[in-house]
Amino acid sequence: MLAACTTAYDHPRRAGRPGGLAAVAGGISDAGLRRLIADMDPATLALARRHDPDPRVDFWGRPIGWETYRIDEIPTLGFGAAFDPATAEEINALRPFAKLPIRPMRPFVLQADSIDQARAVQCLSQAVYFEAGRESLAGQEAVAQIVLNRLRHPAYPKSVCGVVYQGSARATGCQFTFTCDGSLAWAPEAGRWRAAQAVARRALAGFVLRDVGSATHYHAAYVAPYWAPTLVKMKQIGAHIFYRWTGPWGEPGAFTGRYGGGEAQLSQAVLQGADPRTQGLFDPEGRGMGGGRKVTLAVAGEVRTYTVADARASGGLRTRVLGTIQPARRQPTRDEIAEINRSLAQVEAGLETPAAEPPAASAAAAP
Repeated sequence: MLAACTTAYDHPRRAGRPGGLAAVAGGISDAGLRRLIADMDPATLALARRHDPDPRVDFWGRPIGWETYRIDEIPTLGFGAAFDPATAEEINALRPFAKLPIRPMRPFVLQADSIDQARAVQCLSQAVYFEAGRESLAGQEAVAQIVLNRLRHPAYPKSVCGVVYQGSARATGCQFTFTCDGSLAWAPEAGRWRAAQAVARRALAGFVLRDVGSATHYHAAYVAPYWAPTLVKMKQIGAHIFYRWTGPWGEPGAFTGRYGGGEAQLSQAVLQGADPRTQGLFDPEGRGMGGGRKVTLAVAGEVRTYTVADARASGGLRTRVLGTIQPARRQPTRDEIAEINRSLAQVEAGLETPAAEPPAASAAAAP
């Protein structure tokens, strides 16, 4: 249709339709069409759009799920959908890297007996190999740094193997994918395995990769996990994007955890554990946050039932919980409510009582 319009617009009548089509045939591409549209007057462009056989809304290249945001519908924003890697990369690109400084961590030197030393090297080598075996040296060192950062963060297990295998017994939610997707059934390539071991030993001897700072999370650039917007986006190294916790717990000063040893003692709590920052609050009752009170709301025509958390039992934690409504502030106790009511009653009583009139001055004032 655009070709027909430009035939009449750009060429003399005697040139004919074949001449016009021949002139634009090589330019019917996205870039060519944009050039033609730029040269058309508004009336010709309106006519072409009116007869477009495939009309569509131009969302300026925004990825699927992120084109519009309607308050009368529950937004998906593309999460949970099986979007392709190209779409995931577009979603990741929508959120810029934070401009906050990246502060390096203090060196970590493993002090343990020979048995725990060997097991720690084995677990850290596995993480480096299976997560970043084909990445650059910096990409492999970044993964090793994440494991050690988690070990020293209060929210994670206190052994190298505990960090690596946390959640590996869960149906979903293992912290490092290779521990629950069957990757360990395959023998590693000898050369890459030796390189991963070298990275692991160097990290356990005090090497610090300054580029990722206090990061505790990462994901491949070709996926867009639901938790990414809840963290501080720090840096991309190779195919991985690295994140840290928000607020003070994402700063190096919060990493006060001490190595606990016992690399072979992977308890059920560790194997069934979840990341408290991105998954740990999916079971609010299990974390003492279930208030037991239910509320039913109609959201965009869909009826949902939520649990109202007990603010006093949450310890002041203000993290969002799936299926749970967090009170905006701590609820007052029964005694506090009674005291508030008594104070209000006193104020109301004072408003209802007429103010006392000042005493009349004595007619015979004393000399």
